[in-house]
Amino acid sequence: MIHASYYRPRVYPYNGDTVAAEIDRLQELTGALTLNREKVKEIGRDGTVGWLRRTPSLRLTLRQHETGNLEFFRKLTNLGDSVTSIVLNDFKTSMTDIAGYKTDDDGTFLGTVVYPKLRCSSFGIQVGDPDSLVERNFELVGEDEWTFLNNNKYFICHRGTTASAGVQTITLNDPSPTESPDESGNDGYIIRVLRIRAGVTTELVYATDYSFAPPSTLSINAAAVGDVYKTYYTASAYVGGSTPFTNNDSDVAALMADSTSIWLQTTNYLYKVQSVGINVTFDRTDYKEVGNSTVVQRGVRNKTVNVTLGRVLEAYTIEQVLRGVASTYGKIDPRRFTSNNTLTLQLFSDSTKNLFKQEFRLTGLTPTSLDAGNTVDEYVNRGVTMECEDLTISSVKSI
Repeated sequence: MIHASYYRPRVYPYNGDTVAAEIDRLQELTGALTLNREKVKEIGRDGTVGWLRRTPSLRLTLRQHETGNLEFFRKLTNLGDSVTSIVLNDFKTSMTDIAGYKTDDDGTFLGTVVYPKLRCSSFGIQVGDPDSLVERNFELVGEDEWTFLNNNKYFICHRGTTASAGVQTITLNDPSPTESPDESGNDGYIIRVLRIRAGVTTELVYATDYSFAPPSTLSINAAAVGDVYKTYYTASAYVGGSTPFTNNDSDVAALMADSTSIWLQTTNYLYKVQSVGINVTFDRTDYKEVGNSTVVQRGVRNKTVNVTLGRVLEAYTIEQVLRGVASTYGKIDPRRFTSNNTLTLQLFSDSTKNLFKQEFRLTGLTPTSLDAGNTVDEYVNRGVTMECEDLTISSVKSI
């Protein structure tokens, strides 16, 4: 059997000269693949004519403890390790492969499950109550799930560069590719080759843009000086001297609710807050084309960010700020709430809040609902929900 302790998750960014990484502090990974088979019948026949195999649809959900590290957000948006701020538009055309490297209880490596070309359809940050951990959750969409076994059991991404123009060769010998059992011929050794030239990522076509000669020679046609090539394939061994997963002992194990600060506008610290939920949804526009079963264009029509704050009612600070009035003002009318508010959720390494880690900054917020709860022998609760289209995730403190 495969225990979660021996399921090593790894993320491979698609665009740009970006490197893969293990997925740290992952608590749950669930995949749901719908094959979209369609039964065909006809008048005059008792029974099924056949089944049409339409493009499958995949939903992958992940739940992760928050540590204040931007790494996984960078990988999902295909941005480099030096990036300090991420905005929602960075999710529009980015893609990733997520791979799970599986070892059984006896220490025998069994194979790799790969979810290719995933796009983010939603994500959220949750602080459930004052004693809870801060958690992230993600939903990714794609079309495929591949399981690699036996001689093809390791999923590999090799990075290579070309120093001159014209036909160039890249040696893939650590490890060498294994031919796919589903394909015959030299084109069955390579899953894909991506070329990064002047910041633009292009997926190359076999025979037109590149060729492969076993056991390890990849030939690139029409290369340019400084091109970067990411070559994906399977092999019977992993890269020498490395493993798919390296323990991250430098980040905190998890951040607690007491390690957060919440600001409305830039000067109003929010007290008595019992829960915070930030949820981002992308209305994706991922298109196929006539004559092709794969998705060829990716984008996002609309972005929606919702934030919900729950608190024990003691003062009306939130309502007064949303109304734009002082604490001495004598009336709060929600019809007069402002529609261009800013909320910042900051994360620190611990409850002392001496070491800043990360923040989520929402701008252009408009209130959409208010609620109140009154129960016998309980204190009155008050909640507010706001909506906007702009969120910045940053490792640079703004307040």
